[in-house]
Amino acid sequence: METKTEPLIRTDVPEMVITRILNAPRDLVFRVWTEPEHIKHWWGPNGFTNTISKMEFRPGGLWEFVMHGPDGTDYPNVNEFVEIVRPEKIVLRHGHEPVFTMTVTFEEMGDKTKLTIRNQFESAAVFEMAVKQFGAAEGLKQNVERMEDYIYEKPKGRELIITRELNAPKELVYKAWTQKEHLEKWWGPKGFEIKVSKFDFQPGGTFLYSMIGADGTEMTGLFVYREILPGEKVVFINSFADKDGKTVRAPFSANWPLEVYNELTFSEKDGKTTATLKGGPIHATEEERKTFEGGFDSMNEGFAGTFEQLEEHLLKMEQ
Repeated sequence: METKTEPLIRTDVPEMVITRILNAPRDLVFRVWTEPEHIKHWWGPNGFTNTISKMEFRPGGLWEFVMHGPDGTDYPNVNEFVEIVRPEKIVLRHGHEPVFTMTVTFEEMGDKTKLTIRNQFESAAVFEMAVKQFGAAEGLKQNVERMEDYIYEKPKGRELIITRELNAPKELVYKAWTQKEHLEKWWGPKGFEIKVSKFDFQPGGTFLYSMIGADGTEMTGLFVYREILPGEKVVFINSFADKDGKTVRAPFSANWPLEVYNELTFSEKDGKTTATLKGGPIHATEEERKTFEGGFDSMNEGFAGTFEQLEEHLLKMEQ
């Protein structure tokens, strides 16, 4: 899925470089690097966890966090963002021992991303200390591998599977799922109005929308598209969000998973289309997975209403 390389230790200048070709769109990889709810899950060598207290993602902003080692030792960190070019480049300064500047570049390669991390140390002595005393080369390698595992993670445990046969050709059903003017007419719980604030149907793109109930209740949902096979398959990550598209907890449960992986496929026979939606939590705790599985009955009921709205909309599309 990716091209792996070892960190390159240079002898002419005090720096360390690692490159990966990732089977993921650049916008998605950039989000994983720049949003606290993502980076806290994978930052650091194997066995480390993170508590982030501040992440001001802007030039001059601070990223303050504590890395918790597998032996229980805490390592306070303060980094400063020096330069940000969305979604191409991040430069940050690690201000305490070992002192170095990290430059991360994201090069778009179709649906793939070439990620390059360059750590440049302030002196040869600091560089030697980082490599020999802190194991910086192995730590960098493990950090990138943890990021890869995070990006590629798929659901663990039981998945919700919903299959519906629709009396419409596959081309029409696919349009209903993948075009803004159609999605806003039928997506969401029955009885809710959908207002779309952003729709960018491509790998790494997002679908950000509000769901407004008859009583004025309003929730915001987010799709992040991961994979698209035109006419055949759409893979996306679904979550609740704030108005700016940042992932937030579900308003109805503190234990609902933040992110749900969805794989939607289409097959046609005799002019009818079978749509299958399956998925489950990713980057989730055991408690979050149990909460999701406990909601299968209510989700099946909710999706039944959603698919009824889709069927009604398909009839209008055929007219």
